[in-house]
Amino acid sequence: MQAALPEQQGSLHSGAGARECAAGRKKNNEMTVTIERDRRIHYPGADEFGLECPYCGVYSHMTPQSVPDVDTVLEHRPKHVGLVYQCDACRAPVFLRFAVKAYGEGRVELFRNFLELERPKERFPFTYLPDTTELLFREALSCYTHNDFNAFASMCRRAAVSAYAALGEGGKLRAFDEVVAAQRIAEIDDESFAPIKQILFESESDQELPLLNRAQAGVLLEVMKDMLYQCFVRRGKLARAIKVRRFFVQEANGTFSA
Repeated sequence: MQAALPEQQGSLHSGAGARECAAGRKKNNEMTVTIERDRRIHYPGADEFGLECPYCGVYSHMTPQSVPDVDTVLEHRPKHVGLVYQCDACRAPVFLRFAVKAYGEGRVELFRNFLELERPKERFPFTYLPDTTELLFREALSCYTHNDFNAFASMCRRAAVSAYAALGEGGKLRAFDEVVAAQRIAEIDDESFAPIKQILFESESDQELPLLNRAQAGVLLEVMKDMLYQCFVRRGKLARAIKVRRFFVQEANGTFSA
């Protein structure tokens, strides 16, 4: 996942920096990450840098583990530089790629934005999903994890169609009501939400799907999760909980028959 803004997860900033005013955020965005000959990474808030680890899934502080030799970088002058951090929770290495901003005397300046070469897998309680819907949504989440946002949109459409069929008569209308409720809760305007509705309810083929950027794909992800949860997971968990309650009540009353 490429971090693009100071307030987004993945930017090299301190926790307090995410709560700065607009002017402060603009100033932070202009700051750079600097590697010097001491093989240390210099930037504001370096001691508070954290990410969601792609291995253990914990949002943890990241400690620099491997920093390239500045003289070697200055000699070859690559467009990108890789840094390796260590997750403080599980000690696994986490690889990040930065674009080079400038070369200086005994130093290399990098843009604050970076690309995580391994992203944490998106999680979802698949237990209660119909088999076909589960398969298609798993593939959709895999596309999202690898930043293939338009493939993700296509797989979401297929997963949604499968879900409507599994819900039976009126299933699509029920899912539509859940999506509209999610839009209202998230306070997203109709124009911004239009691509999401088009993908889930209006498109008949991949050629009709709108192209999504990262932000729109993120919204589609959360809407799909919420829709599937409300239509299947919530219902399944409730039915299971009631069944367990009845079991113990009947057993306590001596009316349970094996």
